[in-house]
Amino acid sequence: MPSSQTSTRQGTPKLRSRHLAALATQLVFLACGRGDAGGNGSTARSPTTALGEIVEIASPAPGGSSTPHLALDANGDVLLSWTQRRPDSTVAILMARFDGTSWDSTRTIADGRAFFVNWADFPAITALANGDLAAHWLEREAGGQYAYGVRVVRSRDGGRTWGLPITPHTDGLAAEHGFVSLWDDGNNRLGLAWLDGRKSAMPDSAREMTIRTAAIAPDGTLEREALLDARSCDCCQTGTAATASGRVLVYRDRTAEEIRDISIVRRVADGWSTPVPVHRDGWHYPGCPVNGPQVAATGDTVLVAWYTAADDTARVLLARSTDGGATFGEPVRIDEGNPIGRVDVVLDGGSHPVVSWLEQRTPEMSEVLLRRVTAGAPGETQVLARTSGARPSGFPRLVVRGTEVIAAWTSVQPVLQVHVARISLSPTPTPTP
Repeated sequence: MPSSQTSTRQGTPKLRSRHLAALATQLVFLACGRGDAGGNGSTARSPTTALGEIVEIASPAPGGSSTPHLALDANGDVLLSWTQRRPDSTVAILMARFDGTSWDSTRTIADGRAFFVNWADFPAITALANGDLAAHWLEREAGGQYAYGVRVVRSRDGGRTWGLPITPHTDGLAAEHGFVSLWDDGNNRLGLAWLDGRKSAMPDSAREMTIRTAAIAPDGTLEREALLDARSCDCCQTGTAATASGRVLVYRDRTAEEIRDISIVRRVADGWSTPVPVHRDGWHYPGCPVNGPQVAATGDTVLVAWYTAADDTARVLLARSTDGGATFGEPVRIDEGNPIGRVDVVLDGGSHPVVSWLEQRTPEMSEVLLRRVTAGAPGETQVLARTSGARPSGFPRLVVRGTEVIAAWTSVQPVLQVHVARISLSPTPTPTP
């Protein structure tokens, strides 16, 4: 069995120095009225006008688990995937399904492969309308420390068995490929987009990445591979959502002047649109912050959440579009003053976004925070969990199931482990005008 390997790549030395400086900043800990949550098994039950009670539920992921990802299947059940490191240091990609009451048995997506394991670039799972499941992971290629590719598999029996892995990029080069977004592309096809480091597309710099997309037919045939942006940030997550006008994809862009703002592309009648900024933050940063945007949509209402440190001020921002992502209003600031980022956003069944992010409280401790935004204004902040701001704590993830949010995050102490909680969406706020 090939040995699993781990990458600890996070970005540039300048970026790491900035994070160390942020960790050294002491802020008043806003503990009044907040319970503890996360690694010690207790839950946060802060009173809030925006969200209901947070209740941590049993997690199917044991100690040694990390990098959670959440999705809904065709029946509305929650799919949780994660990376599992065993005591012998081998790695597997696992999943389980939550029907609102209990988890089914854990199932293996992939095992015994030359995984490229990264705290920020993690496997994901999605469901197609016909009941099929699809998942992806990263796998090492011959040719260098950061030569790795995307592998995609499909299951037609609820994750019990999986087909042979498919590589969606056709360059065949020893390069970086990752930070994948998956979606149901219609007609039983799987759509995906990823960051692609093939050197043939990067004539002026070996470090530049591109955004590419493709579709995988039910028989595994690759279709419609296309370049969406010839220059993007190196290692930030992508996000995607379906609108009434077509699919949108958001990502952190990169200009020749090293402006690292968030861009969006839309799939329109004649293909994908030209990338445009969601908002011109003007963040000049000669490195990758490892901090991608996320997006949620209903009808032609699109909400994008992201982290920026433009003007030397760290912020989590949220912007709304009502025309399918063609234009956006001015963003609303979500954070409490010292965010790390690592955002996610979902909609509460209407057009009200619920945003999660990490906020640094002390050099040793961070909190996973939640906020629902109504009538253009952030509601009360609620603490989902206490964790570490270090890399292993990863990126918390959200999904909406009926009248509740399901959240997953990773604790670092006392052991590395994925946790899960449910948060009631009642009381429902007044609809946004």
